Amino acid sequence: MKENKVYQQKHPNPMFSRKNIYLMDGEWEISIDGGAWQKIRVPYCPESALSGIGHTDFIGRCRYRKKFTVPEEVKGDRIALHFGAVDHRAEVYVNGSLAGSHSGGYTPFSFDVAPLLREGANLLEVEVTAAVKKNVPTGKQSQKRESFGCFYTRATGIWQSVYLEGTPAHFMQYVRFVPDVAGCRVRMEVGAVGEEEFSAVVFYEGKEVGRTAGKFVHKGEFTVDLSEKHLWEVGCGRLYDVELRFGEDTVYTYFGLRDVRFDGYKFLLNGKSVFQRLVLDQGYYPDGVYTPSSEEVFEQDIRRAVGLGFNGARLHQKLFDPKYLCLCDRMGFMVWGEYASWGMEYYDLDGLGNFIGEWREAVERDYNHPSIVVWCPLNETWNDLDDETKPRDVRFVEAVYDITKILDKTRPCVDVSGGFHCSRTDIADFHCYEEFDVLKKRMENAIAGKPDFLNMYREGEGISYGGEPLHLSEFGGIRLNSGKEEGGNAWGYLTANGEEAFADNYVKTIELLYGYEQLCGVCYTQLYDIEQEANGFFTYDRQPKFSEKVMERIRAANEMPAAIEKQNK
Repeated sequence: MKENKVYQQKHPNPMFSRKNIYLMDGEWEISIDGGAWQKIRVPYCPESALSGIGHTDFIGRCRYRKKFTVPEEVKGDRIALHFGAVDHRAEVYVNGSLAGSHSGGYTPFSFDVAPLLREGANLLEVEVTAAVKKNVPTGKQSQKRESFGCFYTRATGIWQSVYLEGTPAHFMQYVRFVPDVAGCRVRMEVGAVGEEEFSAVVFYEGKEVGRTAGKFVHKGEFTVDLSEKHLWEVGCGRLYDVELRFGEDTVYTYFGLRDVRFDGYKFLLNGKSVFQRLVLDQGYYPDGVYTPSSEEVFEQDIRRAVGLGFNGARLHQKLFDPKYLCLCDRMGFMVWGEYASWGMEYYDLDGLGNFIGEWREAVERDYNHPSIVVWCPLNETWNDLDDETKPRDVRFVEAVYDITKILDKTRPCVDVSGGFHCSRTDIADFHCYEEFDVLKKRMENAIAGKPDFLNMYREGEGISYGGEPLHLSEFGGIRLNSGKEEGGNAWGYLTANGEEAFADNYVKTIELLYGYEQLCGVCYTQLYDIEQEANGFFTYDRQPKFSEKVMERIRAANEMPAAIEKQNK
């Protein structure tokens, strides 16, 4: 099992991996807006330096092509062509024939291309249509030619791995794990094509701790009693490895034994009150835009956050790579599962179907990750970004919240981070980038049951605070004025003149926030600078902006026990 685990961690989708795959990353060709063909390094978007192109102007359409020969290890009854993410609409052709199409810039898709393949050389082509300014989720991608404010370089086309995968005619499509901490067991739902004998063997650190077997057609449900209980906790990502067999098909996966819920104001992880000490991570990289130069960058960013005393992150306005989430699972690092909701016109219900379709794919992809402790599909559903006279339609937010709870009944969901909230949410979440005295006053009002954070509730909708747990999911955003030369457009929400002033204000703010028993968590903006937004603990290329002494003060403040945690004693 150890050999399988090492292999699995290198798979583009560690949560659902088979051995017989062929990775197609590397050198391709691309034509941008009908221009000449040029070489591109996949899976890096053409806007990035790592792609070898660095074309940062608008791209309306682009076409990829790659010649390949199918290796023997993936030949079988079915050969699936997988794409981790392509922004935004992709039409895929194999040897001139349409294999299929997909819309949505952040979610995976695949097609069975076995009927279209030939012996020897094959030609794969991908026609991509970009979608900025089209009422679809685009996150922080700039709708202007250049980056500005909190909008950054666009990421068009292929930005996650492409691979071939061979399976038998009867194969597994998905597995969903529902851990039962109290019962020391796990329930699993398996979807498949065909009818076959099924078995599941569960291991912990190589030792078998449970198994089940049976026969089913298309869908089966099984419960495995575990002989050993190892809880997934903060800083201790104790994972159970699972080998699934369905006829001749074998899949390797894993799960964490943990449960999450709210009890009053308290966020409970395995029944214990845990204060969410989060930092904002937007998943941008200076040389790769949406895609880092290597998987090691994922782990380094997590370790940077942990080293500053944070126990999790808001993965902001983007669906992160499965390999990043796998590391969060292994390292016991809590995250909020979000989506790239900016770009949607919240006043226009015509776009609701598109958003829900993509969000459903995101939840289904990431359902099994124990590190995801809260779903957060939307962010700041205020007026339209380009026209403040167009207010959001509250039904948009309510529909997304309801769909999320249908898709996953095991996790809390915040309807929208920062407001405007709708009539249903599991968390009363708010943002505040104001000075300490204003934050303190607003917090005191919130604790008194009358939160007045900007844009938290919209007047006239009849919606107000209903006593939900309080969470401050964006604050800080402070630019360090160190006296060193910075770009003329570098900015932050606030400015600190020198690192000691920054540290004094940070410690004072954390001490204030941690003292409220009704507050279940906070999230600081942000882990690292991004392009012109200079309010991170680290620069965009991940260099520390503070001395070790100041970093230690920040870490010590973050690690202080919060008032709500003291209720465990």
